[in-house]
Parts: sequence; C-alpha cells; structure tokens
Amino acid sequence: MLIDVALPLSLAIIMFSLGFGLTFSDFGRVLTMPKAVIVGVLLQVMAVPAVAYLMVSFTSLPPAMAFGVMLLSFCPGGVTSSILTKLAGGTVALSITLTAVVSLLSVVTVPALVGWAATTFLGGDAPVINVTAIGMSMFVITAIPVAIGVLLRFVAPTFANTNERRVSAVALVLFVVIVMAALATNWDMFVANIGGLGPILMTLNVVLLIAGVVVARTLGLSGPDGLCISVEMGVQNAALGIAVAGLIAQTGGIPEYAIPAAVYGITMYLVTLPGMFILRKIFG
Repeated sequence: MLIDVALPLSLAIIMFSLGFGLTFSDFGRVLTMPKAVIVGVLLQVMAVPAVAYLMVSFTSLPPAMAFGVMLLSFCPGGVTSSILTKLAGGTVALSITLTAVVSLLSVVTVPALVGWAATTFLGGDAPVINVTAIGMSMFVITAIPVAIGVLLRFVAPTFANTNERRVSAVALVLFVVIVMAALATNWDMFVANIGGLGPILMTLNVVLLIAGVVVARTLGLSGPDGLCISVEMGVQNAALGIAVAGLIAQTGGIPEYAIPAAVYGITMYLVTLPGMFILRKIFG
C-alpha cells in the first residue's frame, strides 16, 4: 500500500520539478521555432514507438517484457534531457520546449497507445485496461504538477530561481529510488531477463540517438537542433514508464511490466553519455 502511494507521489514531484524549471515562454517557442518543434514532437510521439515495435518484434522477449519496452517507448523525454542536451551541444531551449509539450501530450498519447500494445503483445493475458482512468491518473500525476510548477515560477520567480537546483536534486533522488524499488520488487525476474533486455534497450537507445540527429539534419534543421532531437528521442522518462506499468496492473506494488523501464533508467546513461559526445563530433 505504501508503494502504491509513494510511486505516483514521487512521479508527481518529479513532474513538478520539470514545471518548476519552465516558463510560459517555453511553450510559446512552438510559434518561434515551429519546424524544429513539430519534427521533434512527431519523432518522439510516432517514431520512437515505431522503432521499439520493430525491435521487439524480432526478439524472443517474453510478452510482458516486450510490452514493458513498448510502455517505455510511449513516454516523453526524461527530466534530465535538457542537461544532457547542453552537454551534447544541442539547443537547450528546444529541448525544454519539446519535453514540456510532449509531457503534456502524453496524457492523451500514452493511454491510447497502451491499449493497442497490450492487445498486440499480451493477447488473452492482457489485463482489462481502462484507458480513460489511465488518462485521468496521468493528468493528475503529470500535467497538474507541471502546471503548478510553471505557475509557481511565474508568481514567485525569485523563489523559483533560488530553489530550482534543490527541487531538481530531490527529483533526481526520487528517480533513483523509483528505479531501485522497481528492480528490487522484481529482482528474480530482473536477473532472469537482464541478458535479453540489456542489449535490446541499449541498442534501441543507440538507434534512436542516431535516427534523431540524422532525420533532423536531413530535414534541414541545424546541428544543435538535431543533437537536441537526438537526445530527446534517446532519453525516455523511465519513472513515468514504471508508474504507467503500475496503473495498468492495478494489483498493488510495481509489476513486471516495469522492469524494462527500470533497467533503461540505468542503461540510458551508459549509452547516452558517450553517444552524445560522438554525435557532437560528427554533427555538431
């Protein structure tokens, strides 16, 4: 029961930290750099799940693990994507805007895609999925905290500037706790599947990083914009993936569907940190 409360509450705090670092002008950037934003949003919402689907379709992952990989692919960029974008030499303002926009869109896109993925990968073993309930739950634990964070920064900018790093630090700690809790809860299953999951998730990460920058450059976007979109595609919100798995299972605790997101919460740094420096040398 404790984890059923702690998990969504932790995610809400993480999403609040995202909103706490945003201003209304970050959303207004959709109008000032429309091409880059549209390309970034479409790639993240459509291309990431498509690539994940192709990859898991050609593997022998157990259905629950394959479903978990798909859940992860439906999630927006992580709360650290802007930091990684900066390290990669990408356009930080675009990263912030994409994370904000796709995070809010996920309230609609994630529930819609979850139903399809459950039927496709779990078949008759799929739990009864209430898409409306999942959408409402995501609205409460993602959109509302982001909105509160943005409004608080608007009404108290000095307070926000003073405490933004503290809030981000708390969010990072909670992210680590969520990942570790998901692994500990399903430790035996994690050990049994890490050999298959690890390479698939790391390969997915590499493919998305490369695809993001290549597609962006092919469509005429600048090097920094392409590097930003690369990171946004390659870095998913693992904490949200774990939380969505919990919303789907509705059995209490953290279900097996959450294992891919938990593993990815670790492997994404192993891939993205060196990967973005290589891409920066090539495309920067």
